[in-house]
Amino acid sequence: MPTYIMLSTLTAEGGQTLHANPERMGQVNAEVEKMGCRVTAQYATLGLYDFVTVIEAPDNETVAHLSVDLGSRGSMKAMTLPALSAEAFMARLMGPDQIGKD
Repeated sequence: MPTYIMLSTLTAEGGQTLHANPERMGQVNAEVEKMGCRVTAQYATLGLYDFVTVIEAPDNETVAHLSVDLGSRGSMKAMTLPALSAEAFMARLMGPDQIGKD
């Protein structure tokens, strides 16, 4: 399945909910799985984003739907990025179809 990086920031309401109910993170991850996606890694971070979540999803449409559904609750805002493994990217760069490479 394709991999996506979700960068999320909690709203004030989301921060209050998570502080009062830390187990909510696990519940949300279970809901993600019900949508056909899988959380493969998740990190709480400092800076512009509160969480970095690595998700596998069947396609762009599914992960876009997931992002909208999660954001519609009003507890977080997310930016979701498609991700390529470094190995797959390097293989493509070393492949025969190149522009500007002799």
